[in-house]
Amino acid sequence: MTKTHHPSGAPWRNFYGRFRGKTIRASQHDYLENDLDPLSPGPVSWEANPDRNPIDLDALFPGKDVWLEIGFGGGEHLVHMAQTYPDIGIIGAEPFINGVAMLLGKIRKAGVENLAVHPGDVRDLFDVLPEQSISRVFLNYPDPWPKKRHHRRRFVTAEHLAPLHRVMKQGAHLRVATDIPDYVRQTLEEVPRQGFEWTAQSPADWRNPWDDWVSTRYEQKALREGRVPHYLTFVRV
Repeated sequence: MTKTHHPSGAPWRNFYGRFRGKTIRASQHDYLENDLDPLSPGPVSWEANPDRNPIDLDALFPGKDVWLEIGFGGGEHLVHMAQTYPDIGIIGAEPFINGVAMLLGKIRKAGVENLAVHPGDVRDLFDVLPEQSISRVFLNYPDPWPKKRHHRRRFVTAEHLAPLHRVMKQGAHLRVATDIPDYVRQTLEEVPRQGFEWTAQSPADWRNPWDDWVSTRYEQKALREGRVPHYLTFVRV
């Protein structure tokens, strides 16, 4: 085993960001202890699945198309989509445990049953998703990493986009919402290089939100601070 791997066998993947905030309320501890495990999409971690066998999406969501939200924040959009599309199965991936706890509270309140939650790095999930199994992907207000030397940490790099392309179905849509102009630039440069085509035909296609969009707390903060949201749609080709 080389130094490029953990003792578990996992590749050594640098993670930039926070796993935990300062405070988790007692009610959120309850959600994490009692609600998280039943919402698992299957064995994702290297400890649970060292051979990286594909998870069984047919068993997880029988007869349903499967969507994926990457970095769901507080879970507003994820729960909204689950309520709007009860005949779809949706997996949410988020490494920030405080956000996971917030989502679990929203799931319990809404009573939705077509969700699965991976509380970790989405790259580990990419390892075990079957090829061409995901019908739609959402990347809403990803961490902008504004400093130029940190742009390689953004999601819209080959390290993330290549495995994302592998797990998406032909013709599947990738939606990206961001209020950072330079993130828009990098997205429009990098995403097509990895096998996606931008679908916009007119400025309205990136200025106006999708018909089923719900504005998140991150978007509301951007609007209060005078930043302009962009809504980008790509198709996997």
